[in-house]
Amino acid sequence: MQRPGIVIVGASLAGATVAATLREDGFDGDIRLIGAEPQLPYSRPPLSKAYLRGEEGFEAQLVKPAAYYTEQRIELMLGTRVTALDAKQKIVTLEGREPVAYDRLVVATGGRNRPVSVPGGQLPGIFQLRTVEDCDRIRAVVGRGRRVVVMGFGFIGSEVSASLRQLGVEVTAIEGGRVPLARVVGEEVGQVLASIHREKGVSLIAEDSVAAFEGDRRVERVRTAKGRVVECDLVVAGIGIVPNTELLAAAGAQVDNGVLVDARCLTSLPDVFAAGDVTSHAHPIFGRLRVEHWNNGFQQGRAVARSLLGGEQPYDYVHSFWSDQYEHSIQYVGFAASWDRLVFRGRPESRKFLGFYLKDGIVRAAVGLDRGGDPEDPNADGELKAVVGLTRNRASIDPAKLVDEDVDLRSLVLSSRRTPASGG
Repeated sequence: MQRPGIVIVGASLAGATVAATLREDGFDGDIRLIGAEPQLPYSRPPLSKAYLRGEEGFEAQLVKPAAYYTEQRIELMLGTRVTALDAKQKIVTLEGREPVAYDRLVVATGGRNRPVSVPGGQLPGIFQLRTVEDCDRIRAVVGRGRRVVVMGFGFIGSEVSASLRQLGVEVTAIEGGRVPLARVVGEEVGQVLASIHREKGVSLIAEDSVAAFEGDRRVERVRTAKGRVVECDLVVAGIGIVPNTELLAAAGAQVDNGVLVDARCLTSLPDVFAAGDVTSHAHPIFGRLRVEHWNNGFQQGRAVARSLLGGEQPYDYVHSFWSDQYEHSIQYVGFAASWDRLVFRGRPESRKFLGFYLKDGIVRAAVGLDRGGDPEDPNADGELKAVVGLTRNRASIDPAKLVDEDVDLRSLVLSSRRTPASGG
């Protein structure tokens, strides 16, 4: 058995970021990064965008180049599955390899695609998108003039649809709601996004669902619950992911839609931390939530590394994410599971606006379409970066000032620091 150190299970963005941050912040002990996929750790967002379209190579998606891990003495154990965790003995069991002991463990196992539980779902020609191998399989069979049905029109479905249309593929998308992404961004914004996709040539079927896939040797058509029949050459299902919590649950960790972690990203097991899509974390502003976006994987990976090094700072990152669709950029800051008012700076029909989600007068989140700047850029001075401050300060803001183009949002941040709202 190898000597103990920090072991990271899950070699994607979050896990690799933990390892890199440990070295950057001065940790000199052993680090082992174990991943089930054979590839070096890579970022997933381009799989539905530039990589799918063939505009970027795989190397551009790597979290770090291969030489980095050698130079930083980070031992990579790729193509290796962890089959069990013994939290009392501090040992992880590997498939086909010797067990590995740890002093402290980080679990960053992410998630997996929800199964396609529709009659005919096992027919060849039905794809899902989670890994680079998934993307390569789709790239191998799509081409100009092919007919694709996209099942589900969340962020993966809408990004895949946009990329396929840019490749000259015929796309029919089937969405259960009245407009796409209404649960996240609201119906007004969803209507704008739907109109963009329809103008780009996507045949968007709303308020319907896939009832069956049909074909002789491979999928040839999709039948919907309302009786529509859509002929196709292949299907891409974007129906969400399930967090990979089985390893932790079997070891006795508390699990509920993700492994439960505290403000320092520590699980209920001693010396076992977690980061990324697999975690349900206790956030000081938003409460307990699980977030599946790239920014959270990166930021939480950094936070876990600093907790491992003795830091007591709670993980209080104000969540944000982006989505590129055609020439449009969608950015979102904060977290609003519900809201009682949505107001806009800029008209939604102009397709260049900032929308603020308020509850009880407090800004909980904001969405920008082709507007707002990058909230993650420390040198940027955009509107969405100001929203980070408004959200963090939890102040009551006059909606008229949010809407008024002549009011500098940064001034509202300064005033909100002086007049915080009561309660949460």
